[in-house]
Amino acid sequence: MIAAGSALAIALLSPLGAEAYAGPGAGFAFLSSFLLLLIVFFSSLFSLLSWPLRLLYRLFRRRKVYTRAKVKRLVVLGLDGMDPELATKYMNEGKLPHLARLRDQGTFLPLQTTNPPISPVAWSTFQTGVNPGQHNIYDFLAPSRSTYLPYLSSAQISGAKRNLRIGKLVIPLGKPQTKLLRKSKPFWNYLGEAGIFSSILRVPITFPPEKFSGVLLAGMCVPDLRGSQGTFSFYTTRPEESGKKQGGMRVPMRREGDWLISHLVGPDNDSARNGAGELRTPFKLQPVPGRDEALLDLAGQKIVLRKGIYSDWIQVRFNAGLGMKLYGICRFLLTAVSPHLELYVTPVNIDPAKPALPISHPLTYSIYLAKLLGPYATLGLAEDTWALNEGILDDESFLRQCYLIHDERERMFFDALDKTRRGVCVCVFDTTDRVQHMFWRYLEPEHPANNGKDTVRLAGTIEELYRKMDDLVGRTLEKLDDNTILLVISDHGFKSFQRGVNLNSWLHQNGYLALQEGATESGEWLKGVDWERTRAFALGLNGLYINQKNRERSGTVSAGQEMEALKKELQEKLGGLRDPERDRVAITEVFDRRAIYSGPYVENAPDLIVGYNPGYRTAWDSVTGKITRTVFEDNTKAWSGDHCIDARLVPGVLFCNRKVQAERPSLVDMAPTILDLFGVKKPPHMHGKIWGLSEATPARNKTR
Repeated sequence: MIAAGSALAIALLSPLGAEAYAGPGAGFAFLSSFLLLLIVFFSSLFSLLSWPLRLLYRLFRRRKVYTRAKVKRLVVLGLDGMDPELATKYMNEGKLPHLARLRDQGTFLPLQTTNPPISPVAWSTFQTGVNPGQHNIYDFLAPSRSTYLPYLSSAQISGAKRNLRIGKLVIPLGKPQTKLLRKSKPFWNYLGEAGIFSSILRVPITFPPEKFSGVLLAGMCVPDLRGSQGTFSFYTTRPEESGKKQGGMRVPMRREGDWLISHLVGPDNDSARNGAGELRTPFKLQPVPGRDEALLDLAGQKIVLRKGIYSDWIQVRFNAGLGMKLYGICRFLLTAVSPHLELYVTPVNIDPAKPALPISHPLTYSIYLAKLLGPYATLGLAEDTWALNEGILDDESFLRQCYLIHDERERMFFDALDKTRRGVCVCVFDTTDRVQHMFWRYLEPEHPANNGKDTVRLAGTIEELYRKMDDLVGRTLEKLDDNTILLVISDHGFKSFQRGVNLNSWLHQNGYLALQEGATESGEWLKGVDWERTRAFALGLNGLYINQKNRERSGTVSAGQEMEALKKELQEKLGGLRDPERDRVAITEVFDRRAIYSGPYVENAPDLIVGYNPGYRTAWDSVTGKITRTVFEDNTKAWSGDHCIDARLVPGVLFCNRKVQAERPSLVDMAPTILDLFGVKKPPHMHGKIWGLSEATPARNKTR
């Protein structure tokens, strides 16, 4: 299940599965069935007994802390991928009245992003106030120096440290080990140390959650129950072979009388029972004659599925033996009934009410939200872009899924906003990013993904998206007082993605990458490369690596003069590279990592960062490590807009209800500015500048 993309844990990482993001197996189940209950019980007991003392201490400390603060409360609305050019266009047309009010009475400026402008990189810089050389995130993926295979760059999951063996059974004694690979502390940790509370919702690269004085629900890179970054399931009675799809899998169904029998797929269970394979939960489906309906029977739960309508979240239980249970949630969508039945099932999310891994801080926060608001998506990238790319979902079904998840996020946000009377409230909304990725083609009738299709019917999708975000801003403004600062930001903008560039194919054709004798193409993840004769290779969305001696397993290029000469040669040849079919520049510039990064983790960065021109991006085959005979190719997938290009061409947005005194504000400035607003000294390692904000009465919503 290898895929590719840019919001990419669905579009690229979902298929990596066990190779690059190890499934947790039964250790997952053990935590959810036993340790979680103990942790919740003792945590609740301690909270109950100690709350009077803690309340008095907090009241005393806050009174002292807030005397230094310039503001009582700060609210950050993150609208991932909102583009300043589109925002300007729609504001000028009178379609975004609330954002226009912020622009006119407060601030609207482009917000400089990171290089490369990829969400995990950018949001890591937002929260830490440092460049990637200090937070160690450069892409969704990073290469293993010993195997050349990719791994998830932000988090690792491994089994319990100790196990009990009883015959063939291996019982984990403890919880799975999770490790956050992002370095540097987020600003909310510093605020917490100073006694200032923060509510942090779904900010990317916060899994696994870190302890601090506040509450946090983790975002991008939270896995599904399989341990992947999002694997959907597709069921059909059409007589085709079952198997994997990009970003998902086709699961077989068999007929027993009036029922169709199949199963949901859970994590591998090898750790608990040697050779046991994946955990499964059976279900059966009975089509209703003469109606676009089917009856679902899942572990005694009977649900009527109606064609084109998502089910509610349904709890799924996987039994791992010896009383160990693992809980997830998923939605079902009946997409066709005749002549062949077709059923889509979302990736099985970690159940927030019974989390098999910690997805929040404190652990009970996800449970609290589930009890208050009902089940909700926990997968880091829950909008299933690959199901749309693969044609499993149609445009309307994908949009409905996006807005169902967005509505969940709004309820969480407004609950946090109501309860965070002082301090910081941050929430990142992903819908802006996912919808623009998949519906940009409707802004451009000539886009290769349209291929003559009707573009009028959904031409207003992105405009409607921006209107919905404007309405969210308006409802937020209603809840603010004059001593609350509102920042509406995005991590990057957006541009068209019409043509793909296969860097590895270019490297092969120009003598920098060699294939094994007689081969003209490779398999996925550079399978078939002759590393003993290869000097450079590409991996991920913008990264280019030198095959360096004593660093890579089979390095061929010496560090020092030879390395620097090769980098310079590649910069000169790739910078300004033209697409011969379109007669356009595809690559604007290639950046040396040492010219754009500083800090202790620069050595982990790609040696070169490739900046693409609008309309171009890494080709799908290139992202998955396939070397073909084609360097330039049309992008015909629904994923038709992107931002993984030259960072100077895709800034984000900055709106504020006060005047921001900064000429070129940047994401890296956010953390030090927020600390300064609460009277917390900027740590010396932070690169960002502190903005000045006016003392004038902030812009508020007077129209609703």
